[in-house]
This record gives sequence, structure tokens and C-alpha cells, in this order.
Amino acid sequence: MIPDVYSLNELKEAIAAAPEQWRPLVFTNGCFDLLHTGHVRYLKVAKLLGRSLVVGLNSDLSVKMIKPQKPGCPPRPIVPETQRAEVIAALKSVDGVVIFSETTATQLIEALQPDIYVKGGDYSLETLPEASVVQSYGGRIELVKVEIPTSTTAIIDRILHPSD
Repeated sequence: MIPDVYSLNELKEAIAAAPEQWRPLVFTNGCFDLLHTGHVRYLKVAKLLGRSLVVGLNSDLSVKMIKPQKPGCPPRPIVPETQRAEVIAALKSVDGVVIFSETTATQLIEALQPDIYVKGGDYSLETLPEASVVQSYGGRIELVKVEIPTSTTAIIDRILHPSD
């Protein structure tokens, strides 16, 4: 197992054993395929909101479900889940990574009950599938807008169409 990449049970045990090291717990989730500056900036801002930051990482299967293949593009994810997890876990702002197979992080959030749930500024409470579960236990939701100079889709497009 890669350090700082946990199973859900391992993470729950670590938090229960040392809550003073983890709480307030910030949680976010995503695919994080082809890690780029926007991701790094977003995770740095998220970390500032609490003591620890846990990233729920979509498994390869769930990425395939939420990022359907576009014509002329390779199937997503580009980078396998174990490699994505290792790269995310190596970031200074990230304290733990847990891979999940569902299309939303609702089950992880129910299990971990983070104090603060962070998503990008392109979401709203109405479009955030996990909002109701966070609100059900009194957690806080923060929608964070960061300047993102690129996206994974834009990187893939530049690779496939370098002359455009």
C-alpha cells in the first residue's frame, strides 16, 4: 500500500485514533486525471480550511462512468487510479487519499463525516449531489473558486490537436 493512500476502514481508524491530528477534517473529491496547476491550487486552498485534507479519488471504473469517451479522444482516465492516488498523496497539502468506486462521494461522506466538504466554484448547492448528506450531520460546504489556467480536457485536446 502507498503511504497516505487508505482504504475507507483504515482512514476511519486513523481518524478515530487521533482526532486531534485530523479534525477539523476537510474533504474533497474528484478524478484528478492528468494533475495540473488548477488541481494543485484548488487543493492548497481546501487545506487552508481545516487541519487535514482528505481527497476522495474516483476509481478508474467511476471515471469511465462520469467521463464518457468523446469521439477522437482516448478513454478516461488517462492515468490509472493507483498512480493518480500516489501523485495526489505526495502533495504537501494532502493528508490522505481514499479511492471510491461510486459516481458520487456520498457514501464516503456519510462514513467520514468531514467537518468541511469542499468543491469547485463551478458547483452550487443545488447541483452538488453530496450536499444533502453533508447538511444532514451539520457539516459545512465550501464552494471554492480558484484561477484555473488549464483543464484536463484542454491538455488532452492540445496533445491530440497540437496545431490548433
